[in-house]
Amino acid sequence: MKTIKTLILSTLAVFLLLSGSVFAQSGYTFTDVKRLPSTPVKDQYRSGTCWSFSGLSFFESELLRTGKGEFDLSEMFSVRTCYGEKALKYARMNGTINFGGGGAFNDVTMSINKFGLVPEEAYAGLNYGKDKHVHGEIDGVFKAYMEAVVKNPNKELSSAWYPAFQGILDAYFGKYPDSFSYKGKSYSPQSFAAELGLDMNNYVMVSSFSHHEFYKPFILEVPDNWGWGEVYNVKVDELTQIIDYAIEKDYTVAWACDVSEKGFSWKNGLAVVPSEDIADLDGLERAKWDELDAQKKASLFFDFSQIRKEKAITQELRQQSFDNLATTDDHGMHITGIAKDQNGTKYYIVKNSWNVDGNSYKGYLHASEAFVKYKTTSILVHKESIPKEIRKKLGI
Repeated sequence: MKTIKTLILSTLAVFLLLSGSVFAQSGYTFTDVKRLPSTPVKDQYRSGTCWSFSGLSFFESELLRTGKGEFDLSEMFSVRTCYGEKALKYARMNGTINFGGGGAFNDVTMSINKFGLVPEEAYAGLNYGKDKHVHGEIDGVFKAYMEAVVKNPNKELSSAWYPAFQGILDAYFGKYPDSFSYKGKSYSPQSFAAELGLDMNNYVMVSSFSHHEFYKPFILEVPDNWGWGEVYNVKVDELTQIIDYAIEKDYTVAWACDVSEKGFSWKNGLAVVPSEDIADLDGLERAKWDELDAQKKASLFFDFSQIRKEKAITQELRQQSFDNLATTDDHGMHITGIAKDQNGTKYYIVKNSWNVDGNSYKGYLHASEAFVKYKTTSILVHKESIPKEIRKKLGI
């Protein structure tokens, strides 16, 4: 979910980059503490499918960890199967759930469990005259079709509406791959997934919010959780303990978070939580912007040219940001390691799905521990990558 303020901020950031003012190169330097194997960075391009790219990147690293080798899994197969399931629920809920390209990590695990997996070479999902994922028309057409279905002018749904929706999915993504060949063998999506040996029962989602009981599962109340997936609830310090333990034990972590923050810079490959409050941009029209001097313009943005003190993140602060909608379910990425800056401060090495261009780390970024504590909405991990004492509290 993007706010008006975020859109204004993005527009002004582009203006500043073009004008060559305010932004300096990052003053942060990083040294890897531990970096785990991962597959090449991909590009979700103009699609809201980060959940599939990051979730499958996580499972690609799981295949590397378990010695299965390097695989390039089809993100659009998961997107396509989830759109089908989402359509069924949207109809049953009479159009009262979120219906769009967004999703959550539980969508990936559901898709693998129910439908299987397909390699990218067997299902690219680009059946509409593009060589990159451009989903504006796709999402609009799917939503318009489903809105017509739930309006139900005949007072009774026909038997054709769901096969017809599957036909639209075929038209945009390509015919459903009931069978395909890969490295000289014939597979179905289910048999391919079975050969890879990923058991979805071994994976859980974890979060940290005080409006639910700790150490119990709950349904995370964010719009893209259309599947009503459950997360286990731990305290905020335990959230980063889980990530640290996972990396120590050679497990990566799928990470859902809010990136609509002034301390998040894709260009600089950084995500931090500045301790000082930065002036708000609400109501700042272009005319007013032009009247500001360079010093005032600079004060409206976080200066990445120097390391600054970050906020101390508490359970209360994290909860407040979620409750007032300052923390939203913006983006999914993949934590693949830990690094430290020149002052010894810990950061998480994060693989993104925005290609390798336009940032300082070839498609990766460094997220501070404070940012991860503050802006994480959920993580997906292998059960065995959770410390035993926390697993005992969770009963898993």
